[in-house]
Amino acid sequence: MSAGTGHQQRKAAGLVMHPVLKAFLSGSFSGTCSTLLFQPLDLIKTRLQTLKTPVSGSGQAGMMALLLRVIRTESLLGLWKGVSPSFVRCIPGVGLYFSTLYAMKQHFFSDRIPTALESVFLGASSRAFAGICILPITVVKTRYESGQYHYGSVYGALRSIYGTEGIRGLFSGLTATLLRDAPFSGIYLMFYTQTKRIVPYDQLDPTFAPLVNFSCGVLAGVCASVTTQPADVIKTHMQLAPEKHQWTGQAVAFIFKNYGMVGFFRGGLPRALRRTLMAAMAWTVYEQMMAKMGLKS
Repeated sequence: MSAGTGHQQRKAAGLVMHPVLKAFLSGSFSGTCSTLLFQPLDLIKTRLQTLKTPVSGSGQAGMMALLLRVIRTESLLGLWKGVSPSFVRCIPGVGLYFSTLYAMKQHFFSDRIPTALESVFLGASSRAFAGICILPITVVKTRYESGQYHYGSVYGALRSIYGTEGIRGLFSGLTATLLRDAPFSGIYLMFYTQTKRIVPYDQLDPTFAPLVNFSCGVLAGVCASVTTQPADVIKTHMQLAPEKHQWTGQAVAFIFKNYGMVGFFRGGLPRALRRTLMAAMAWTVYEQMMAKMGLKS
């Protein structure tokens, strides 16, 4: 086979790749980059939400104290505990989210830009679908990060949870997860798309487009993170102790009784940093890759 023929075949293969598959691959790659970079923030967030022994200070001071404690007791690599289930969760999860979002936009809004309310619907429904599909991995990831469980592998963790807790254990915290992730993605997409509409891209130097997209993502992420923080705390408690919190109301009552209203915002700073930066980077990488593939995100 000649080099020219091989090139033509590869080109033909690229042309027949379905746009939804391209969106999935772009989303998976963006999820890989953002997960690796921001996993330490997710670990610190989970530890702050479930601490039995308080760290000195609060907010940024408490976060730094816990960060130093993890490094001192578990080494620097301890900050990446739970990165394996995070990869297993985020790579297909982000891919599923972006490909579902792309398919829905092409089906319902191929001829126009979605309104703010329609963007909320698109983001929330796409995230809900992806979240349900990967929830068992989310449970494993949360338990890895807490330091309270010591599983040998992701597969071993899934088998252990299923063997001792059944299918309910694998989907513990489903309601709280959906109440956290679906609104986050809906609110995020609304702020992101509406902010981008203000930017005069036709007058903007193309080299600055990724920076502008990232800045829009940061603004959208802050708004969405603050709104959904209580649901994240509830989800964490339900997944770490499903036998104690069998339904959402029990977890809410436990958190309020033991920590008060402030308990629903524990771990808010590292989560806001991680979710904001992760979402902003994911969208920036995704849109750049889609542009290179000749598709409009």
